[in-house]
Amino acid sequence: MNISEIIKRFGGYITVADIIICLAGAILFGGWLLKTSLGRKALANSVPRRNNMPVYLPFIPLFIWFGAVSVAIAITRELLPDLPDWQGVFLDNLILCIGAIAGMGIIIFLAEISFVRRLKGFGLNVRTIHKDFFVGVVNLLSVLPLVLLMIILTTLFGKLIWGQEFEMQQHQELELIRAYPQLPVRVLIIVTAAAIVPAFEEMLFRGLFQTMLRSFFAPHQVSLGSRLFGAGSRSPAEPTSARTSNGAWLSIAISSGLFTIVHPDMGHWPALFVLSLCLGYSYEKSGSLFRPIFIHSLFNALSITAALNQ
Repeated sequence: MNISEIIKRFGGYITVADIIICLAGAILFGGWLLKTSLGRKALANSVPRRNNMPVYLPFIPLFIWFGAVSVAIAITRELLPDLPDWQGVFLDNLILCIGAIAGMGIIIFLAEISFVRRLKGFGLNVRTIHKDFFVGVVNLLSVLPLVLLMIILTTLFGKLIWGQEFEMQQHQELELIRAYPQLPVRVLIIVTAAAIVPAFEEMLFRGLFQTMLRSFFAPHQVSLGSRLFGAGSRSPAEPTSARTSNGAWLSIAISSGLFTIVHPDMGHWPALFVLSLCLGYSYEKSGSLFRPIFIHSLFNALSITAALNQ
């Protein structure tokens, strides 16, 4: 199957509205590339968030969350083996939801003691929510064509490598929401996938991991200049070369790679990595965690809507 046949196959699911949205996104992304010299100048004035995090700190909530949720699910399945399937799915997602909420509590505590400006320095400033939502929608619109392109290319190369039987699997939560029509299951999955988990993952991978990596790769940026002129600005005398090699894109790429590989389905990795680059960029550009949280939540909500409409 060649790429034209794959596109034709996708065409059965793509509407005129989808095409318009992708064209608008492509125009926005093209304008961004021209404005930022192919992205090289996009984060030239971005500085690391001042913090005293040790390198190992972001791994604490990561391991606690994965370990605690896995153990809790295993224990409940052992104690309640005769539950109907839909109730078992509901219980698993309830544990996932509670675990993510608890994980956010741990991350907020770590941010309070690790960031110079506490939660505001971490990126949780409620005064920016309205702006972050609007810009988040624009950012998501810009990256959607690239995500779709990654899905098409993954399908193409998958069929070339593994044969015509290769198919990209839907995310497990999307499969569950289609398989179980019970209202409690669907409501819980929607709330967890579109609100709770995106907030937790952005706090963890962008707020902690990306910040730690940024500080590690560019420790000289947290200097007198950033203290005098503020966390989001630079000394006017600072040379352009220093401003364009500040470790921002490297920290975004590495944290995006980590975010990608914690998702079990390798077929989703290319699209997730591209989406994660957008999430990381939005955090570095704005200094606000609400922006990537909105982008992540809206993307998951769109995926859920598409799954329910198939």
